[in-house]
Amino acid sequence: MSSDDPKIKNIELLRLIILIVSLVLITGIIIIIVSNNCSGSSSRPGIFPGREPVVTTDEFNFDVGRSRTFANMNGSVAAAGSLGIQVLDPTGSETLRDSFRMTQPALISYATGCISFDIGGHAVRVFDTSKILSSFETEGIIVSASINNNGWFCVVTQRGGGIRGTVTVYNDTGARVFELDMRTGYALSAVLSHDNKNLAVLNLTETGSRITFYHDIDSEEDPYYFFDLPGGLIIDISYFPNNDVLVVSTDLLFVVTGHGESRALYPYHDKRLGAYTHTDDFIALHIYDYGLGYHGRIVTLSSDGTVLGESATDREVLSMSTVGRSLVVLKNDGVIFYNDELNEFHAYAGYLSAAGSSHVLAILEDTALATSDSSAIVFRREGER
Repeated sequence: MSSDDPKIKNIELLRLIILIVSLVLITGIIIIIVSNNCSGSSSRPGIFPGREPVVTTDEFNFDVGRSRTFANMNGSVAAAGSLGIQVLDPTGSETLRDSFRMTQPALISYATGCISFDIGGHAVRVFDTSKILSSFETEGIIVSASINNNGWFCVVTQRGGGIRGTVTVYNDTGARVFELDMRTGYALSAVLSHDNKNLAVLNLTETGSRITFYHDIDSEEDPYYFFDLPGGLIIDISYFPNNDVLVVSTDLLFVVTGHGESRALYPYHDKRLGAYTHTDDFIALHIYDYGLGYHGRIVTLSSDGTVLGESATDREVLSMSTVGRSLVVLKNDGVIFYNDELNEFHAYAGYLSAAGSSHVLAILEDTALATSDSSAIVFRREGER
């Protein structure tokens, strides 16, 4: 049979097509497996290109100077820096700007807005997406500030003269409603309960950490009780809606109830806490194993301490952020979206490049902002191809 026989040519052409298709499939599988291993993911994506997420990126342009920090405002993004504050809506258009000087800007969001303050300075601004709600300069140097979902806020300042911190509570109009001077234990931070009645103050004492509780600040000025952690260092405190206080220490996550009783949620005595974040719905921790480089794990918990999810990682975790029941993690090689059980969204949300970014901010379940000193990139997961 001649080599010019059409049947032979058809067979050779079919073999060539089969070879090309096989090579494409094998290459695709290898790329997906490598990407999956690089992401440190706890679930495997599908092997077919049709299941890859469609991801769009936009660069948001913030002009707030140096030392930038960011906060989520129900889909809009607030930024604070050495030159003031700025708010961009979900399309990247500016809706608010206020120019003033800050040396070490800080920014905390609440249900409908944000509080910005200058640590070591005097400036305080409370604002929503379109207007300034409260603006003033403190008498003492600002140590910290916090705000609850009703817009009531606390500012801790240091004025000297034997006083180890002044805690001032303001209502949602910016009016001063309560103030106390700490004379034992330096005041590091203060938080107000969701009902605006109870106040918890974190103090640093000569023997460790103390939380001083005040009940019904409208009528009582004396402490209701103290919680001491001798020899321990408490990093942060915050109220849950039921008036329990979540406490983050260097070796234990626990709760102090409204009656002064403590309950451990998750111990990490032999580990190193890398990062933590939480909403009213769940808590996320990143814990490093000592002496093993970046080896560790990410753990999610309910407010009662029930473990919802756990995922081992050998990548450096630079930043974590939560919104609703969603978690966004920035590792040194990309961004990953999780739900509260540490399943990747739609079982395929994998590695997303964010080279050079140092912080991540969850904006919506499918949207995150990855930031560096010079850039702010928004990742939007649009769906499936």
